[in-house]
Amino acid sequence: MKAPGIVRAAVLAALAVATPALAQQKQAPPAPAAPRDFRLPTKTSFALPNGVEVTMVPFGMTPKVNVQVVLRTGNANEAANEVWLADVTADLMQEGTTTRTAAQVAREFAAMGGSLNVAVRSDESSFGTDVLSERAAEAVRLLADVVRNPRFPESELPRIRATRLRQLSIAKSRPQSLADERFAQVLYGDHPYGRTFPTEAMLNGYTVESVRRFYQDNFGAARARIYVAGVFDRAGVEQAIRTAFGDWPAGSPPATLPAPRQPTTREVALIDRPRAPQSTLYVGLPIIDPSKPDWIPLQVTNALLGGSFGSRITSNIREQKGYTYSPFSTVRAHYRDAHWVEIADVTTSATGASLKEIFAEIERLQKEPPPQGELRGIQNYIAGVFTLQNGSREGLINRLDFVDFHGLGDDYLTSYVKRVYDVTPADVQRITTTYIRPDAMSIVVVGDKATVESQLAPYRPVVP
Repeated sequence: MKAPGIVRAAVLAALAVATPALAQQKQAPPAPAAPRDFRLPTKTSFALPNGVEVTMVPFGMTPKVNVQVVLRTGNANEAANEVWLADVTADLMQEGTTTRTAAQVAREFAAMGGSLNVAVRSDESSFGTDVLSERAAEAVRLLADVVRNPRFPESELPRIRATRLRQLSIAKSRPQSLADERFAQVLYGDHPYGRTFPTEAMLNGYTVESVRRFYQDNFGAARARIYVAGVFDRAGVEQAIRTAFGDWPAGSPPATLPAPRQPTTREVALIDRPRAPQSTLYVGLPIIDPSKPDWIPLQVTNALLGGSFGSRITSNIREQKGYTYSPFSTVRAHYRDAHWVEIADVTTSATGASLKEIFAEIERLQKEPPPQGELRGIQNYIAGVFTLQNGSREGLINRLDFVDFHGLGDDYLTSYVKRVYDVTPADVQRITTTYIRPDAMSIVVVGDKATVESQLAPYRPVVP
C-alpha cells in the first residue's frame, strides 16, 4: 500500500503534465444562435353571447393543460375605505361553492393533477388550474362553479381576516413595503392606484355582506376572459366552456377609472427608521403605458439603464461603489398608465451618494447614446427572457392576457423580438431624454432620519 504522501505527489505530477494538454484542447463555446421571432400557435378565439371572451391555444407536447378565468376586477375597484376587500373576496371564494365544500373542491382539482390558483392584482383577478389533458373539460366546469357559485361561508371570515391582519403587520414592518406604499401615494395621490394597505379597522370591518356586495358589483360575464393553453381536445373544451359559462349573467362592464394625476413637481419623502443600517430608495416618475409606440424601446432602455444585472446603474452602485447588493429598475403598468422606478437598499451613509450616481447614469445616457455592443448585449438578454417567459403554458397565457388587457394585437408578440433589435443607440438616448427625466422624479427614502436627512438636501425641490 502506497503512503498517502506518495499518492498525492503522483497525482500532482500527473496534473502538471496533463494541464498544458487540457489547456490546448479547451475551445471557446459556440456563438449563440440568432434569436428568432416568437411564433404564436394557431389559436381559437370566440365570444359567448353574454360577453365572455375565450382564447384557446394548443401548446407543447406534455399531456397537461392550463385553464385561467381572468376577471377585469381587482384592487383598483375598491373604494377608499375598502382596501384589500378584493383580496378578502377572493379568499372567501376559495372556501367552497353552493354545491361543494372547500375540501371537495381541493380534492377534485387534485384528482385532475392540479390545484386551484387564485391571484388578485390591481386591475385583474385570476382563477386557474393546470391539470392533466384528459381532465380539461372537468377543470373548466369546476372553475365555473368556483367563480360563479361561491358560498361565502361566514364561519371562515374571522380566520381570513386574522390571516390578512398578520400579513398587514408583517408588511408594515418591512422598509421595502413602506417605501412602496409611500411611492404609490406620491405618484397617484387619492387615485385607486395610490392605495396599497388597508387599516386594521378596515379589515376588521369587512363582513360577508361587504364581500357579497363587492362580488355582485364586480364579477360577471362582461368582465371575464377564459384562456386555455396546452394539449387538449378543442371541441370538448369549447363545449364545456359554452355549457359552464354560457348562461352566466353579464353583470356590469369593466369600470372606467379616472386618469391618474401627473405630479408636476418633485417630491422627496423620508420615513424614519432610527438606526437603520440601510436606506430603502424608490426613485421614479410616471411614463407612457404599453399601448404607446415607444413602449418596447422603453423596455430596452430600462434594461440597459437599471433593469438587468448588467445594467449601468447596477454596475455603478453595486459593482464599482459597493453601496448596495441588488438594485434594479422596473416599469410597472396599469391600464393606460405606467411608471418607471429604480429600487435599491443602500448603506445608510451612502444614501445621498447613491442618488447622485443614479441621476448621473440617467444624465449620461441622455447626453450620449450607448455603444452598439453594449446595446446588443441588452437586446440579447431581453430576447432571451422573452423566449423563456413564453416557454410554459402559464407564461403564454400571461402574455396573451397582457396583450388583450392593453389592446395590443397579436403582432405585439410575433414582432416583439424584431422590434427589440430594431432599437438603435439613438433611440435609447431619445427615450431617456423624453421619458426618464431626473428633474421630474420623486424620491422616497426609508431610513435613519438623523443620518439621511442632510444627504437629501440637494434633491429637495427649491421653495420660492
